Amino acid sequence: MLSHRQIAAATRIGMLTRERDTAAACAEALHTLAGALPQDAATLVGLDPFTGAHVQVAGIGYTPEVSEALAAEFVGTPWFHNVVTQPLPPSISEDSHSDTAEERFRNGWFYEQRVRPAGFRDGMTGALRHHGRYVGLIHLSTERAGAYDTEARYLLANVMPALAALADPTARAGDLHDLPESAAASLATADGVIDLPGRARPRVLDDEGFRGLLRAFDAAQGERLRLLWPVGRDWHRVVLHRHGHGPGVVRQAVLVHETPTGLPYGLSPRELEVLTRAAMGQTNQVIAQGLFLSPRTVHSHVEHMLRKTGTASRAEATALAVRDGLLRPAPEDLAHFVERHSGAR
Repeated sequence: MLSHRQIAAATRIGMLTRERDTAAACAEALHTLAGALPQDAATLVGLDPFTGAHVQVAGIGYTPEVSEALAAEFVGTPWFHNVVTQPLPPSISEDSHSDTAEERFRNGWFYEQRVRPAGFRDGMTGALRHHGRYVGLIHLSTERAGAYDTEARYLLANVMPALAALADPTARAGDLHDLPESAAASLATADGVIDLPGRARPRVLDDEGFRGLLRAFDAAQGERLRLLWPVGRDWHRVVLHRHGHGPGVVRQAVLVHETPTGLPYGLSPRELEVLTRAAMGQTNQVIAQGLFLSPRTVHSHVEHMLRKTGTASRAEATALAVRDGLLRPAPEDLAHFVERHSGAR
């Protein structure tokens, strides 16, 4: 029977999946787990979505060498197959009941070369799955032999779904910014795009011009950018958020989400360009030169823009554009519009 302390620890680990700072939550989860199960060391290992490599997300107690081995080498051992195929996380204690000596982990090279020299006599490993996908591993080790019996295996199994949600880099990306259920969303990094469970990939990510804008946003270290972007004949409201709360490579990602839209206020694509440049503080003359138009044509676009948006002045129209993201910026324009910290331009 679970003790009150173990129940409280399992509840706390479940609650940590709601934290926005996932990296900190992963570390706290391991320390909380130490209050429920005997352990002298623990590591939470995640699966890099690009390379397929296993990387440590959080760890306590292991030396760097052992941590690296548990992330990189363990998956090449026969014991890894046991972990991913058994319904309960295997332990070294329970492994002693294997049919043949060859099947026992403590008789293998990894135990002899990595685990035993570090002083550990018992260990337990679970395969983490989130939405049916394998996302990583949880390793626990202790210097005390026989610590991880069947009850301990069941307890770890009970908290593994929460640990999987913490280790999965895509788990809460869409929830962090309260995205509409219909919004397409993905995480973009310098290495590629990570698709999110239950979300379509934004169409704008297939546009080379937009990818240039995304690279400029990343280089500018922006926190958020709202804009309008065309793909073919369709327009989309697009928001970029710097995703700074995930483990590993995803901490360097940008969350891109889009929703289809018509051009607001009945603006034409050219009027949107004029409005964007006006919001940058450009005069009609400068806008005309940049868009290869006559100043008279630009003046007409400004008049139409004011009438359509129901604004009384150029300043009011540009304030509306910045406030509502009625912008179609080029990469070199981002310094005017990117939000560098929450709630401020």
